[in-house]
Amino acid sequence: MTTLSREETEALIAEVLEVYPEKAKKDRAKHLTANDPTTEQSKKCITSNRKSLPGVMTIRGCAYAGSKGVVWGPIKDMIHVSHGPVGCGQYSRAGRRNYYVGTTGVDTFGTMNFTSDFQEKDIVFGGDKKLTKLLEEVEQLFPLVKGISIQSECPIGLIGDDIESIAKKAAAATGKPVVPVRCEGFRGVSQSLGHHIANDTIRDWVLDKRDGAPDTSTPYDVAIIGDYNIGGDAWATRILLEEMGLRVVAQWSGDGTLAEMMNTPKVKLNLLHCYRSMNYISRHMEEKYGIPYLEYNFFGPTKIVESLRKIAAFFDDSVKEKTELVIARYQPMMDAIIAKYKPRLQGKKVMLYVGGLRPRHVIGAYEDLGMEVVGTGYEFGHNDDYDRTMKEMGDATLIYDDSNGFELEEFVKKIKPDLVGSGIKEKYIFQKMGIPLRQMHSWDYSGPYHGYDGFAIFARDMDIALSNPVWGNLVPPWKKEVVEEIAKAA
Repeated sequence: MTTLSREETEALIAEVLEVYPEKAKKDRAKHLTANDPTTEQSKKCITSNRKSLPGVMTIRGCAYAGSKGVVWGPIKDMIHVSHGPVGCGQYSRAGRRNYYVGTTGVDTFGTMNFTSDFQEKDIVFGGDKKLTKLLEEVEQLFPLVKGISIQSECPIGLIGDDIESIAKKAAAATGKPVVPVRCEGFRGVSQSLGHHIANDTIRDWVLDKRDGAPDTSTPYDVAIIGDYNIGGDAWATRILLEEMGLRVVAQWSGDGTLAEMMNTPKVKLNLLHCYRSMNYISRHMEEKYGIPYLEYNFFGPTKIVESLRKIAAFFDDSVKEKTELVIARYQPMMDAIIAKYKPRLQGKKVMLYVGGLRPRHVIGAYEDLGMEVVGTGYEFGHNDDYDRTMKEMGDATLIYDDSNGFELEEFVKKIKPDLVGSGIKEKYIFQKMGIPLRQMHSWDYSGPYHGYDGFAIFARDMDIALSNPVWGNLVPPWKKEVVEEIAKAA
């Protein structure tokens, strides 16, 4: 049951749109809707993956962020060079908490910032020589590195550095893969194009290089695709898959390696977690290597059970039997967690605004705790994301695409959620309004949230956020009397 009726949701949208000039109002109206779960295609009621309006403070990122920050960056035994000014590399370094095992600076490099540190003269005269020198130094200083990716920042696309030629020469000199990635930030409308570009470079510069190599595999080989091991998520997922009797050959790309990526074409099934960022390479492997992919959701016990059984159905009876044993073994733990937290969280309202898959994937976890998601939306979703989301949401629930600070603030004032799940850019807006916020891009320094172990942490974190007494103390004592008088008059 939703908080607002369809008429009230539509009136709220109309009210928010009133502040825009006519042209902007017409454009933004296409990105806001009251949900209709019976709609087969979301494009009939919401527009997505379009250029953000000039002058509107979008919360999106750029193509570089999608490539380096999401897809390539977590591959731990490669060095990812940010080719351009130092800022982009520093901003994208270690912010997403992609956990990994290894000795940083020796055989793993995930939290290090490698940059060509462009200066004004490099913009004028080009950065080819500087990049060539950098790649030589990387090989000398870090001999255990397995490969390098060159992540282009905006100036590279403007001045025309030939990173492909440099990459080929460096690869020939070292005998290791050097991958040029044309992910300049100005490309596309959001970080989503960066995901696509990164997928394509993996296809062309990594997978194609291993074609014809001998394979040794088992009937139970799977790869985890699109799990970036934020707070240890991929590890929590891997535990369950191995308990089912499956052999996890690769993790793309949290705690993943170059060798794992190269070995993926021998698996029997690709398990796709983040559809938005990795559906491109999953489709490619299905078409070229005949490997099917299956979307799964390990947020909350209800979705975990559904996904485990869906995965097991692909394999033989031994896997199915082990899967039922896994479900039965964890059920008492889930019952205890729900018994502890559901009475405290029952009926609490949540608004979500995140990227990737979370605006739909975490809905079930909140519902397992008795909470209600009263609004959701994507920073950079496509219509196939909304196709999946509309079926998860209640009738007339507010759905928003590429929203901005003003819209979100107005929606929160009207809907009055008890909790907001969003990103770091929105965090302080809502906290100043006295509304708890959980940072749902990288779990607010917590996690994992995937799997049975993750659900225990998820439930605890939501309870901590809502139970924190600080929200009742936002009004200073010298203003309390005025606030109370206004409340009485209202």
